[in-house]
Amino acid sequence: MINQQKSVPAPDEAAVQTAASRTASDAAIDYDSLMQTNLARVFGERDAEQRIKAIRKLYAEDAVLYEPQASVKGHAAISEAVTELLASLPRDFVFSAAGRAVGHHGAGRLQWCSGPPDGKVVVTGTDVAFFEGGLIHALYVFLDPIGA
Repeated sequence: MINQQKSVPAPDEAAVQTAASRTASDAAIDYDSLMQTNLARVFGERDAEQRIKAIRKLYAEDAVLYEPQASVKGHAAISEAVTELLASLPRDFVFSAAGRAVGHHGAGRLQWCSGPPDGKVVVTGTDVAFFEGGLIHALYVFLDPIGA
């Protein structure tokens, strides 16, 4: 059976502004909106100028991105890590959420998949983010074992 992924449209600029302007209280953090926006506007954005704009709205200045083999700190380094990731993938690959993000007490989780649009899912994983003041302070990217 071939898994098909559905392309999720990127949130509009108003959604990014609303999500990023949340206060630090857990009740005010819209985990789903923030994490879906991160997936679409950071990891799904091949234009580096547009990506860094999104990073500045979603991430704290000293945020850390933890990937399985490396970690980077700061807006520019996060954008460069995503540039390298996207360069290693076929141009037609897209990232899609595999449901809604959930969170509590400043931590959120979003499961995702990637592959060609309307094609077989090639990789799956989970992002776990830690928020302060409505911004991502740390993002841990977990990749599922192949065939899982």
